[in-house]
Amino acid sequence: MGRQGKRYRSDIEKADKQPVSLSEAVERIKGFAATKFDQSVELCMHLGIDPKQADQMIRGSLSLPHGIGATKRVIAFCSEDKTDEAKKAGAIEAGSEELVKKIEEGWMDFDVAIAEPTMMKFVSKLGRTLGPKGLMPSPKSGTVTPNVAEAVKEYAAGKVEFRNDDTGNVHAVVGKHSFSVEKLVDNSQSFIDQINKMKPAATKGQFIRKISMSATMTPGVVVAE
Repeated sequence: MGRQGKRYRSDIEKADKQPVSLSEAVERIKGFAATKFDQSVELCMHLGIDPKQADQMIRGSLSLPHGIGATKRVIAFCSEDKTDEAKKAGAIEAGSEELVKKIEEGWMDFDVAIAEPTMMKFVSKLGRTLGPKGLMPSPKSGTVTPNVAEAVKEYAAGKVEFRNDDTGNVHAVVGKHSFSVEKLVDNSQSFIDQINKMKPAATKGQFIRKISMSATMTPGVVVAE
């Protein structure tokens, strides 16, 4: 393990391990030593789910009240009559079979792929390419939709996608270190509320077991549930 810097060690001393309110957690994150760049702030929720069970998977997307302070490169698999609309909404590339071919040839300079349902017969060829990178369009995440332009606009503005990992954790960026306390609290609470609404019926016992907040280069702060 690499040696921790003085700033990080100092921040650890300030990070009380006892759970604190959401607003206090945000204030502590913002109170940690500043860096030369605007760090992303992330929320991690450990859930009481069995990740191996398909009916307990947590996956979706959410537009946060104040955005996340970042834009995304979005492409759209759509019919020819919707390509101009998709590009006006913010897509860096839009098309059908020709766009599939471009990706098959190695082009991967994008962060999110949106697809019309009718385009999936072409996009399915890219499963082995996009799947491992988490870029395959999916109805559950809202990236397969007939409303292509609307989806492109939302994702280009930083709409958050999330899914649980193999240990039952769900991560999401909820803003930037430079955001006000109020904006970070609003965004974080919106994400927590969304996850709460998605509690699987098959889940037994406590659903949200732990919530932690951190920035790119700070220790985590435990949030009271």
